[in-house]
Parts: sequence; structure tokens; C-alpha cells
Amino acid sequence: MKAIEIASYGAPEVLRLAERPDPAPGAGELLIRVGASGVNRPDVLQRTGNYPVPPGASDLPGLEVAGEIVAGDAAAMAEAGLRVGDRVCALVAGGGYAELCVAPVAQCLPVPQGLSDVEAASLPETFFTVWSNVFDRGRLQRGEVLLVQGGTSGIGVTAIQLGKAFGATVIATAGSDEKCAACLKLGADHAVNYRTADFAEEARRLTDGRGVDVILDMVAGDYAKREVECLAEDGRLVIIAVQGGTRAEFNAGLVLRRRLTITGSTLRPRPIAFKGGIARSLREHVWPLLAAGTVRPVIHSTLPAAQAADAHRLMESNQHIGKIVLTW
Repeated sequence: MKAIEIASYGAPEVLRLAERPDPAPGAGELLIRVGASGVNRPDVLQRTGNYPVPPGASDLPGLEVAGEIVAGDAAAMAEAGLRVGDRVCALVAGGGYAELCVAPVAQCLPVPQGLSDVEAASLPETFFTVWSNVFDRGRLQRGEVLLVQGGTSGIGVTAIQLGKAFGATVIATAGSDEKCAACLKLGADHAVNYRTADFAEEARRLTDGRGVDVILDMVAGDYAKREVECLAEDGRLVIIAVQGGTRAEFNAGLVLRRRLTITGSTLRPRPIAFKGGIARSLREHVWPLLAAGTVRPVIHSTLPAAQAADAHRLMESNQHIGKIVLTW
């Protein structure tokens, strides 16, 4: 099979088209002929040597794919209601940048009705992440206020849409007026240009001083101080990345007085059973919204897999709104 491998850690140029042996599915797994592979920020971190591959995972980058089942554990597939020939999308721990990809059956979902492989490949990494962190860890409830940092990222466009679909008021941040307009078009109630305004002050103003209930943060660093300050009583800060650095200072007194929760998670190293639980929740609660068009994939660019380096350059430029997808 053809695949995109990381020749050595470094700039996008280290991504190269190569040939690898076809993978074979084992117990509880299936094999997908990949039509499209999603590109995500962790792929960039893996390419630069800052996101170690979990034990047993493929060294090839790529955490989400969509395509056709060509083989697999018949019993596991039957239990999941899947069979050879079905179109699925899957969350994987690696190996997604390839023509063939092995995935745990538990982490596969049918392609929602009406969606292409490109659209379906944009779903798993962001939807699994947002559901696990905003709804499971963050416990977002109808009527609460959600603050989404980086509203035009792949995670951001998903969090905005799911927050609104489940009855929250959504405030999104973005780095330009154009991106703020895109957040509003996606359904955000408010959008804050973090380059020209203080998001914490705006969050307090927009909530009449009450503060927000849940913050989805991929920055950390010096953002943490301001995020703690703009949380409402019993508010929850959920950190999913540390683009602003791993060190943070904040007023611990506010955490005590307002009964705040500061939490976070990484998805890639979690067990298959854990990810399978998220998949079941998505199939029950979110997949019908995708089929109905209430929630929709947001695709910024589609590139041939051989142009993976260009896809990574685009990701690092932060100019995209939504997802970047490779096609085979």
C-alpha cells in the first residue's frame, strides 16, 4: 500500500510518500480501504517529535479515516452491526495516512447518511474529543454558557455546533474579524477577536458579570489565569492542548470560593473500551444530528495525500477554518 511516513522529525518536508506492507486486522479489528484521511494538530506534533506514538500503534501519522470495510473480525463486526462493504469512519491511534488502515471495531462508526468520505474523515478526532471533554468531563448542560477557544479550528467548529445543538449559549474566540464572522455563521452567539479584546473581560460582560460555565481550552499557559477569572460559580475549565505552554498561574482563591473544576485529558493513549464508549454516545446522540444536517462537517481544504506536506503547512499557518483532509 501507499502511505505517508515521517522520514525524520522536522519541517513538513519530512513527510514522504512511501510503500508499506498491507496491514492485517486482528481480533476485534477491521481493515478499511481509505478514501480520505483527516489532518489534525497532533499529526503536526508527531511530525516534530513532540507527540510520542503509543505502544503498539503504527508509526504512520493520521488519527482518523473514512472508507470501505474490506476485511475484519466477523464476530466483532456483527456485534457492531457492520459488515464488509460498509462505509465507515474511524478513530485510530495512528496509521491514518495510508491507503489501508486497521481500526478497532469499537472505534468505527457508519458514515452518516448523505456524507462523503471527505466529510466523514473530518469527524472522528474532533467529535470524539469534543464529546469526551465538553459533555463528559465538562458536563455541559442545556441553558449553560460555553466558551470555546479557537473557534475556527477543527475542534472549535465542532464544539460550537454541538454546544448550540444541545442548548448552550456559545461564546467563541478567534484571531481575526473574518474568523469571528465564521464562528457566528456556524451558530456561535458571540465571537471575540482575542487580538483586539480581552476574552475574559468580554465573557464577563456578555454574561452580565456572571461568568461562563464551561471553557474548552487548547491554549493553557497564561490563558489559564484569565479563564479561572471568567468562570461562573461551579464552572469547569477543560484543557485539551497546551499550545501556549505547560506552565500556568492562577488565583487558587477563586477556585475555592467559586467551587471551580480544572480538568483535562488526552485521547490517543486511552483504552479501546473508553473510546468505544464515546463512539456509542456519538452514534446515539450526535449521528442523527449529522444525518439531519443540524450539525455539519466544515471542510476548509482537500488535498491529495501526496501533498501531505502542504496540508501540514496550511495547518501550521492557522489560516484554515474547519478541517483539512487528504484524499487517496
